[in-house]
Amino acid sequence: MGLYLLALVVSLLGLVGLDRRHKLVFFRDWLAGAVSISVGVAFFLIWDIFGIANGIFFRGETVGLTGLLLAPELPIEEVLFLSLLCYSTLEVFLGLGRFVHGRRDKRAGAKS
Repeated sequence: MGLYLLALVVSLLGLVGLDRRHKLVFFRDWLAGAVSISVGVAFFLIWDIFGIANGIFFRGETVGLTGLLLAPELPIEEVLFLSLLCYSTLEVFLGLGRFVHGRRDKRAGAKS
């Protein structure tokens, strides 16, 4: 049916909107963002492949998945999920960093 794929795409589009508004990742430095997210996705894909090869991870049967596989037991949705995971983590990290440093800068300015 592909509802999970649709939910992942909508969520990624929401992150792009958040990124555009606050210029956190791609709208700040697209190359650094692309490299950071690609490295994270590659790491987790290797982790998944290792887990699948050792019988730890497997694809459960569900109506939410499209049924398209990149490899045995590795649905196409996994790449989008890992992208969503890495992108949202990077946005939260950069957003919190900006928030904390902004508050600290305001306090330092008020003391002067």
